[in-house]
Amino acid sequence: MGLVDPPHTVLPVERSPAEPEYKRSTGVGGVKNHAVVDVVLRGVLFATALVAIIVMVKGKQTTLVPVAPGMAIPMDAKFNQLPAFIYYIVALSVACLYSIITGVLSVLALVNQKQRSTKLMFHLVILDSVVLCILASATGAAGAIGYIGYKGNSHTRWNEVCSVFDSFCGHVAGSVSVSLLPSIALLLLVWLSVFVFSKKVTNS
Repeated sequence: MGLVDPPHTVLPVERSPAEPEYKRSTGVGGVKNHAVVDVVLRGVLFATALVAIIVMVKGKQTTLVPVAPGMAIPMDAKFNQLPAFIYYIVALSVACLYSIITGVLSVLALVNQKQRSTKLMFHLVILDSVVLCILASATGAAGAIGYIGYKGNSHTRWNEVCSVFDSFCGHVAGSVSVSLLPSIALLLLVWLSVFVFSKKVTNS
């Protein structure tokens, strides 16, 4: 009588638990890197917007303007004399306040990754887009007024004034140039959020 081999016992193979979605999509390091970049960009937004405000506000100038032969009167040039510049300062101030609030939220999310929820990111990308639109429109309005100050407009008989208020126009040009940086920072923030969302959708 032949020997019969005893039946082999098949042991169940233990499987490692499924990896969380956020680890599969970007990895813990990837999520943290995105949070760090977000915090840095919001810091850049605050610093550049604040510098643009200070440069514009400090651009006051008083000069003597000739009105008749041998007669000149003092005239002031200030940002609050033009509605476009007032709108520009208000938009930059809103961007500064917004960067402080969202910067604090981003730092808290960086400290505790669990708090960096998709809902928070969704709200931030919407608000970033709104502030970007406001700031871009204000920068464009201030830039247009500044250009007329430098070049004038022969069709409407608006004379250039920067030959008289050269210091004030220099501050305007500097402030508008710096204000492009917070707009770029906001645009990068929107792109960063869209990139993170696309990673989650691709790996879901």
